[in-house]
Amino acid sequence: MAFSVSWNCRGAQHKMSDIKDILNSYQPACVALQETHLKPEHSFRLHGYIVFRKDHPANRTSGGVALLISNNIPASLLTLNTPFQAIAAQIFTHKLITVCSLYLPPNTQIDQTNLNYLMLQLPEPFVILGDLNGHSQIWGSDDTNSRGRQIEKLLHDHNLCVLNTDEITHFHTPTLTFHSIDLAICSPSLLPFFSLQTDPDLHNSDHFPIILTDNRH
Repeated sequence: MAFSVSWNCRGAQHKMSDIKDILNSYQPACVALQETHLKPEHSFRLHGYIVFRKDHPANRTSGGVALLISNNIPASLLTLNTPFQAIAAQIFTHKLITVCSLYLPPNTQIDQTNLNYLMLQLPEPFVILGDLNGHSQIWGSDDTNSRGRQIEKLLHDHNLCVLNTDEITHFHTPTLTFHSIDLAICSPSLLPFFSLQTDPDLHNSDHFPIILTDNRH
């Protein structure tokens, strides 16, 4: 049983079969989804899981994030004051932990102050799972872009850890290249206990699911 799965699904409603396959394979306590492409009027339910979601703020069929939390896990949704596509909840597995699903679109200006404020709203210990569209040699990219430098600064300023090393998480179809842009960031106290791997199957997306295991279980 995995602690969590994080996946940019590129449309949750159309990937229900793939999501169910992932749930059956890993039986995670929680799942963080990005680019759910849901509107408020869209129904999205999965047997055995509570669904918390934040749809695109412009009510468009794009972007959006969600957390799926096993019915067996006590969970409480957190209220976040942020312009970002982010949703967070506290769950109790081994201990109380905050899980946040975050999507930062490419080619969008990201205010560092807003990033800092988001960190301050997450009770520790926490883990942030998401497609952040940042390239950095720290987590296996060949080079570092401006978004990557922003994330590096965030890690430094808030004493956070990135669980990725050099895992490939994204297949860029136009250029047929692989990249590492889906991250798992955590409080230092969680670093000794979590291990990260990627699913080898894209599951009809262009992102590989990230699997987090809590080695205390």
